[in-house]
Amino acid sequence: MAKTKTLDDLFHDTLKDVYFAEKKILSTLPKMEKAAQSPELKKAFKKHHGETEGQIERLEKVFALIDKKPQGKTCDAIMGIVDEGAEIMDEYKGSPALDAGLLAAAQAVEHYEMSRYGTLKSWAEELGLKDAVRLLGQTLDEEKKTDAALTELAESVVNQQAEAA
Repeated sequence: MAKTKTLDDLFHDTLKDVYFAEKKILSTLPKMEKAAQSPELKKAFKKHHGETEGQIERLEKVFALIDKKPQGKTCDAIMGIVDEGAEIMDEYKGSPALDAGLLAAAQAVEHYEMSRYGTLKSWAEELGLKDAVRLLGQTLDEEKKTDAALTELAESVVNQQAEAA
């Protein structure tokens, strides 16, 4: 008879999913930074690369809290978002709209991450994993700040540059 899946199992599976996503994002951000034309956008991608390294470290601590080995599980959602970003880099290379497209792809990543970290934090609370709640909450706060910074950059610089050209 198959084992009944529990919230613990779902938490662990989702943790593996977001761990894979963060690792994929870490390898993709330098490509986005290189492709970006705006110095401000390049700087934002570089900053988020450093934050992502810290987020991966926090995830590894959460794995340790539940006595599991840090490992990823292919995340189809992040693969789709990354593929869309690659398509934008290819199709809009050298165009005035490139940065607006890159920024939109980056925000799709942020929104996915905010959804995952919000869910994981809620489940950690339910499971009584106080240290995991704190660690996941830190990352959720960072993701929200990054999203807000990207929105500000889009509205104050990038979208205008795309439209003016």
